[in-house]
Amino acid sequence: MRLTARLRRLPVGLWVGLGSAAGGLARWLVGLAFGPGLGLPPEAGTWFANVTGSWAIGLWAALTGPDGRLLVGTRRRQLVATGLCGGYTTFSMFGLETVTLVREGRLAAASVYVAASLVGWMLAVWAGWTMGERLARPRSGRRVTGRRS
Repeated sequence: MRLTARLRRLPVGLWVGLGSAAGGLARWLVGLAFGPGLGLPPEAGTWFANVTGSWAIGLWAALTGPDGRLLVGTRRRQLVATGLCGGYTTFSMFGLETVTLVREGRLAAASVYVAASLVGWMLAVWAGWTMGERLARPRSGRRVTGRRS
């Protein structure tokens, strides 16, 4: 049996787990590089990961949706959306950092962090989705068809 045929038979949950592992590793590296690596507070790395992850999931949703250009099956869709993006974005860390700021008495910083995060995530999803829709438009007016796996 060919490798591609074997991969198609793996359970969706395994694909999600693989994506989560890759997303978590990417998140850890972003946290190292973007926060303290640039002399910024740790919250900057979390904010950056959540904004770029929100953009990525918006882009992926538009490209792989019913009107999208990429025809992918459940395994690939879940690998990226639930696994990679889910492992990369860090709502739990966002919550912990926000509560820590509040407990330290830094209410203004916590408020700005929450507001900037919510606005940034929503704008990023919108931007990713919009870009995905534009990329998904057929150039010749015909819908691209392909094999789903």
